[in-house]
Amino acid sequence: MAKKKQKQAKQSDSAYFLKILLFMVLGSLWIKATDGQSWQLPIPVGLLIGLVLVSHDHFKIDRKIEYAVLLVSMLVGFWLPIGIYISV
Repeated sequence: MAKKKQKQAKQSDSAYFLKILLFMVLGSLWIKATDGQSWQLPIPVGLLIGLVLVSHDHFKIDRKIEYAVLLVSMLVGFWLPIGIYISV
């Protein structure tokens, strides 16, 4: 009985770099609702969208790296003025 070798699809370097860049931009997006003075509610919308994209990724080899990029960019995006501000 001969074993069949399974072919694994390879991802090009440029596609991988573009995907990491996409996760960096997505992870830094926040929606911050505020009344302008007393309270502020930050919601990490980009992280939620990024987690959905990572979970449905065709190449599941580098999922840990993609999660790490999302989390680091989320923390950077929290302190930088990146995202949408909604005043109520």
